[in-house]
Amino acid sequence: MDDQTYSIKSIADGVKAARKRIGTRIYNTPVIRSKLYGEDLYYKADNFQHTGSFKIRGAMSKLTKLLETNNAGDLKLITASSGNHGIGASAAATELGLTMAVVLPTNVAAMKLERIKENGANAILEGDEAGASEIHAQRRADGEGYIYVSPYNDPDIIAGQGTIGLELLEAFADRRIDNVFISIGGGGLISGIGAAIKHQSPDTKIWGVSAVNSAAFDAALKQGRVVETEHLPTLADAVAGGVDEHTITLGIAQQVVDETLLCTEQDIERCFRTLAIDEGMVVEGAAALALAGYEQVRADLVGQTSVVLLCGGNIDSEQVRSLLAGQGNG
Repeated sequence: MDDQTYSIKSIADGVKAARKRIGTRIYNTPVIRSKLYGEDLYYKADNFQHTGSFKIRGAMSKLTKLLETNNAGDLKLITASSGNHGIGASAAATELGLTMAVVLPTNVAAMKLERIKENGANAILEGDEAGASEIHAQRRADGEGYIYVSPYNDPDIIAGQGTIGLELLEAFADRRIDNVFISIGGGGLISGIGAAIKHQSPDTKIWGVSAVNSAAFDAALKQGRVVETEHLPTLADAVAGGVDEHTITLGIAQQVVDETLLCTEQDIERCFRTLAIDEGMVVEGAAALALAGYEQVRADLVGQTSVVLLCGGNIDSEQVRSLLAGQGNG
């Protein structure tokens, strides 16, 4: 990836262009007022996106951009994913008539692996976490003539994810959004949404939320560079794993992220149950993580308009039953 510095405006412009390419291929997902917190909190429910997570946005943005200058038959694509990006990328590839190989960690959730295979992708299990899978995919790309599609480290991926920000601004056209809470993995989601929102609403506060058990991007933000971190199992598996050493998302996130929060597995599990029981929405751990961040600072935000991004809902039914019974790992 190049060392170009991306401004908020350049990313916001990319978001607008991405929306023109993919607007008819994705859902403008609903904004839902919280039953529990009322007017203080709204959910942007990308768990209702047609692949079950926001990842189809970035994948479709990247692949449609590639097709502007390449024939479908000439594109040999490979990507890496902890699961949701693989689902989104494989679904986008199938819809656009492309072939896609997806490298996944060996501990990928079974239902996510099955979805990827159902979409016709070549699923390759390699590495014990998503960062290791990325390295393997990049090596395959270098040695076997693939085009590598990063799950986050690409301006077109970031632009696709940022379409969520445009939808939020439109949904709240008659009032200001004070706070947006977004779970962080590789930083593509928060970079795209943050730039799209800050370009039009610079006073909106962007909160990045990480799981204590796998917080590589949080550490990078705090130290100003990508650093090695320990990765332990987390319910928020969709945002687990390392970060590309040369990621462009760090420089963008440094411009748009106002505050970062760390949440424990107990926090995430509690908020999973809150969403399922009190709000009537079953989501995956990475979505519950964003609510856990909001709950951590909620007392200071009373009377403000806050949005929690529910980034996905791809979770195994057995895990749902276990968590609802209070038998998680936290």
